[in-house]
Amino acid sequence: MTAPNVVAECHIDGRRIAGEGEAIRSINPTTGRELSVTPAASPAQVAAAVSAARRAFDDGEWSRLGPGERSALLHRLADLLERDREDIVDLAATEIGTPVSSAAALHVDLPVRFFRWFADAAARGPRDGYEQPLPLHRDPVVSSSMLVRDPAGVVAAVVAYNVPVMMCAYKLGPALASGCSTVLVTSPRAVLLTAAIMRLIEEAGFPPGAVNLVFGPPSVTAQVVSAPEVDLVTFTGSAAVGSKILTLAAPTLKKVVLELGGKSPNIVLPGTDIEKAVPASALRFTRNSGQACGATTRTLVPQADFDEYVERSGKFLGGLTVGDPHHPDTVLGPLITGEHRGNVEGFLARAREEGAEVPVGGGRPPGLDDGFFLEPTLVTRISNDAEIAQEELFAPVGVVMPYTDLDEAVRMANGVKYALNANVWGPTPDALAFARRLRSGTVTINGGGGMRGDAPWGGPGHSGIGREGGEEGFREFFEVKHIQWPV
Repeated sequence: MTAPNVVAECHIDGRRIAGEGEAIRSINPTTGRELSVTPAASPAQVAAAVSAARRAFDDGEWSRLGPGERSALLHRLADLLERDREDIVDLAATEIGTPVSSAAALHVDLPVRFFRWFADAAARGPRDGYEQPLPLHRDPVVSSSMLVRDPAGVVAAVVAYNVPVMMCAYKLGPALASGCSTVLVTSPRAVLLTAAIMRLIEEAGFPPGAVNLVFGPPSVTAQVVSAPEVDLVTFTGSAAVGSKILTLAAPTLKKVVLELGGKSPNIVLPGTDIEKAVPASALRFTRNSGQACGATTRTLVPQADFDEYVERSGKFLGGLTVGDPHHPDTVLGPLITGEHRGNVEGFLARAREEGAEVPVGGGRPPGLDDGFFLEPTLVTRISNDAEIAQEELFAPVGVVMPYTDLDEAVRMANGVKYALNANVWGPTPDALAFARRLRSGTVTINGGGGMRGDAPWGGPGHSGIGREGGEEGFREFFEVKHIQWPV
């Protein structure tokens, strides 16, 4: 499944179909050279994919499968993903630029964990079951009731480029576990990797129409999201695009689940071992070259520890290897496109103009002229309301700001429009108390642990609507029906 051998095709009603729309050019971000040219889905093909999903849900073979059968199919998909680990890692490094040193975790291990969690959830049902009896009701007559949880219907699952396999697990996992059918829409920047996953879905034996894949320009997404046949939209991407998704879904009043951006704080409490906190903190905003919505890019440090923190961070960041993502020693690969790198460089230029200091990084690594590389970067001497401290860059750029007391640290941490993720360093009781004061969908303490399949992901504000993962994410894909009768 190496990159030159992967052909990105639409999958509609159980068949692979070459697109009939405009050409999509896949670019290797490491070299800047073309990987492939793939025709996108045409409007007629998009309509066919939506219709196929509708038929599969309403009266197709997929609609007749029970929870145990859906569970078995999802476990089979996880098995196949594990089998093709090396090919997926190679393709992620080639098309997206994820270093092989972290690609297995991001594009195989975590998605497998999530697919298996939803496979088990399909077999047992949501927390309260597919059917839940209620107590007897006595007014005006004695009656009995039950709640029935039905699959929501046809799901439009729209994924971004940075971790498309994980997003498939977060979206297709609960959708298919609940019994929904899906139209998967992938970013044009990840068509090869998503097409590879779609072939595994096909090999796993999902019935025709259960999962359909289309891709192309924004018009493809708009057509799927606005289609009357679609009942639920789940989207991962920027807040700006999420707002457009809401607008497109509004006329048909469909349910929308949005997992959007972050500008997440990393708070260092007084008494923290700075030497221990620096490496993990730096990796949290440089992993996948910072192209992660949960990256903790805003570090808040006690004024007394500020200089030491900046000095140690500079030394650590300066020692990270930037380069070919296929090399096992590489920690940071390229950004996804030259345009994206240019946007990030614009943020850095404006910050410097406003008086910010960049003690480490901020430029293009020497000797890597062909791809879209950017040095791991630290920005200091800025205020909490500076543009670069407020806006999501999706790049290996972190800011460090001092605070005077914990109340100020809370105000600074919560003083952004995003509320997706946070991390707190310090003695566990103090960090727990501080975590309770944060407005954030997730808070880790002293680095936390591994991502859990049973835990939700998402956040309020510009970070989205609803949750992905865990019981809360599973329940998003059901409608609840109340049935009542006299006894």
